[in-house]
Amino acid sequence: MMSTIHDRRNQKRLIATKGAPEILIQRCTRIQRDDSISVMTSALKEQIMAASDAMAGRALRVLALAWRETGFSESNVEGFDSDHIETDLIFCGLVGMMDPPRDEVQMSVKECLKAGIRPVMVTGDHKMTAQAIARMVGILDHDMDEGSLNDFVKTGEELEKMRDQDIDRIIRKVKVFSRVSPEHKIRIVEAYQRKGDVVAMTGDGVNDAPALKRADIGVAMGIKGTDVSREAADMVLADDNFATIVAAVEEGRAAFENIKKYLIFLLSCNLGEILILTGAFFFGLPIPLIALQILWVNLTTDGLPALALGVDPPDPDLMDHPPRGKNSTLFTPWLMGLISFISVHMFLILFIIFNLYLRNALLIKAQTMVFISMILLEMFNAFNCRSEKYSVTKRLPWQNPWLIAGVAASVAMSIMVIHIPFMNVLFHTQPLEWRDWMLAASFASTILLVVEFVKWVRKMWLKSVES
Repeated sequence: MMSTIHDRRNQKRLIATKGAPEILIQRCTRIQRDDSISVMTSALKEQIMAASDAMAGRALRVLALAWRETGFSESNVEGFDSDHIETDLIFCGLVGMMDPPRDEVQMSVKECLKAGIRPVMVTGDHKMTAQAIARMVGILDHDMDEGSLNDFVKTGEELEKMRDQDIDRIIRKVKVFSRVSPEHKIRIVEAYQRKGDVVAMTGDGVNDAPALKRADIGVAMGIKGTDVSREAADMVLADDNFATIVAAVEEGRAAFENIKKYLIFLLSCNLGEILILTGAFFFGLPIPLIALQILWVNLTTDGLPALALGVDPPDPDLMDHPPRGKNSTLFTPWLMGLISFISVHMFLILFIIFNLYLRNALLIKAQTMVFISMILLEMFNAFNCRSEKYSVTKRLPWQNPWLIAGVAASVAMSIMVIHIPFMNVLFHTQPLEWRDWMLAASFASTILLVVEFVKWVRKMWLKSVES
């Protein structure tokens, strides 16, 4: 409830009160109809509450209005006593207001549910209002009967009677909490956290600040939000739009996936370099790459494709999967296996080429072939790394023009190292014939086929597990 006190010309003061109908109606002893005032009866109270529930069922936020006159001494503003002033009121009506959800909210809720994110409504609104709005945005099903709703909708009054253990038992099932106080919001957040969930809490008022602070991610409104709520939050929505949260989740997932692509590419390529150098040493062969060649590969040709993978468009089903576990790691067994497999394949290709040219050519040409084959393997591998599960035929190269430009620039710089005379001397290389280029490209392209086969095997295995 909230009351204001106004001076009147008749040496009296007017108490104007508004508040929740179920609370305010208990403070009313009289009712105003047109210009007449009569006694408030139990039957009238029931009629008023029925009208309030009907309005709330239409997704209206309902306020009851009441008033009374007092003398100056009784309503002393400096010593305001709400328990004394907000009594013996005259009920004068109900006001229904609607703050309709934005059109995009319903679609955003569907996106959340599809992505394994469970949206829950926590509001101070009346239970009927909360249920109606939850149905509108898709948090509650439209065909739920009243009996089922009692399991999915809880009020602050019900939470008051529950211990933490009782809340823990129902927290995963409840979709709407109505008529809640700041203390209730904190208990709700803590209950989810005890279940191991990551909790994002949205709010705009002063009373939301404690829950925003307690949540794993507090999200405040930038337009309607109070300074207190913005200070307590971790994030502030500049447009006060729930859909922006969903878009931010998608951006976060895309960034995480691109970090994985970047790491798969660099780690597999660098591990491949280490394996060929180590393998040559153990087999008593000459060094296949000199230090300057390795430095050129790592600093020049690796960098551009890796940067392009960092801005790769996300997979089309990015939001169709549940979020990662709270304690999950970046390097899953599958990821480590994929990196190892690619590295071993690179080693085998380079080892075969090096041995082949050592028998039929000078060491400098064998090293040049290993150098260019290593670069071409990495360029083909960059297209493999665009997705852990999708084929390169599904993730078409031109969807990421930056990657095409990066690969083209890396290959062009490598051609310069091999076919410009003064760079031959600097990098210990020699020009290659077109047959050498064809051989290197043919061997390097096998990495596409081999990784495609590995992805297919994994896909078939996952299908068999799911079935």
